[in-house]
Amino acid sequence: MLTDVGLSRQRGINQDAALVLDLPRGGLYAVADGMGGHAAGELASNLALDQLSTGFLNGKGSSPERLAEAVQAANLAVLRSAVGEFVGMGTTLIALLVERGVALLAHVGDSRAYLLRGGDLHRLTEDHSWVAEQVRLGHLTEAEARNHQWRSVVSNALGGEERVRLELYGFTLQKNDRLLLCSDGLSSVVDEAELHALLSAGWPPSQTTRQLIDAANAQGGPDNITAIVVDIDQLGGMPSYTLPSRREDGPMYVDLLLSSRRGNSPVTYMALVLVYFTLMGLILYPQHRTPIGTVGLVLLAALLTASMFRNRLKMRDGSLLPDLPIYSAKLQLPSEEAATSPSPDRRRVAPPNSMGKN
Repeated sequence: MLTDVGLSRQRGINQDAALVLDLPRGGLYAVADGMGGHAAGELASNLALDQLSTGFLNGKGSSPERLAEAVQAANLAVLRSAVGEFVGMGTTLIALLVERGVALLAHVGDSRAYLLRGGDLHRLTEDHSWVAEQVRLGHLTEAEARNHQWRSVVSNALGGEERVRLELYGFTLQKNDRLLLCSDGLSSVVDEAELHALLSAGWPPSQTTRQLIDAANAQGGPDNITAIVVDIDQLGGMPSYTLPSRREDGPMYVDLLLSSRRGNSPVTYMALVLVYFTLMGLILYPQHRTPIGTVGLVLLAALLTASMFRNRLKMRDGSLLPDLPIYSAKLQLPSEEAATSPSPDRRRVAPPNSMGKN
């Protein structure tokens, strides 16, 4: 883990923050990029990571639910502290939970996650930004977006509203995977070709992060720069919970995301129907309560066992790996036009309903 104020901001405050939290079966890693003015941005990013770690450690339920609730706790901490001179502050967040043989990603804003696997570099997140949305809609090309005046305006951030909108998904890990979390102070000035080369060079994580920071500063270091590199040297078993799938429609309100995990799955409905008919059978035919109850319990156990087996089989087959075409296509070398370094002027003019960073 390494964070740097940036070559062009040597007299400024570092509004980035980073988290590395060792856990018994893995670790929690996060990067936050604050906004709303120098003091406000620094406060927002640090508040968010403090609440993220505390919320996750004190949370209950499965890891995906705990992570989503911790992100919401971080969102409320930033929102409720945005008073007085801190009005309008916010922060991006990219959080990675490594647990046994899987990873969970929670994503808000334009900080990024990458995966280096088998010589290929995969971008694991899409920016929640105005220009990224224009690219998705076909209104801008990647080259135009890279140098657009609103290229660093985020359309989603912690502290923007009471309910956070986030993307949350999981994927299986492989031995020798290397993961990168970074703020846009790195990803906006160092192109994917150079990121690939630096991550593939064989240096340990500490030296790799130093090289990444140096590469951003060599391009002028126009913004605060933060990088976390995580190497997967050993794998544990698969967790008992179902990994959340990546949604194609972008970030989702946290309460809707949690409710979809807790009670709206087909298996849940089938289990409820089975329990209902079993209870009705016990009420209508009390003289046959023993066989009815036994059959109901056996069918319920078979349903839950089949569901768990299916989830484990999917993870073993790699169908939940982050190499879906929409997110995991192998990155190509950028064109000469797209590789042009952005201007050191990083002032952000926000379109409506967006948040800008100073």
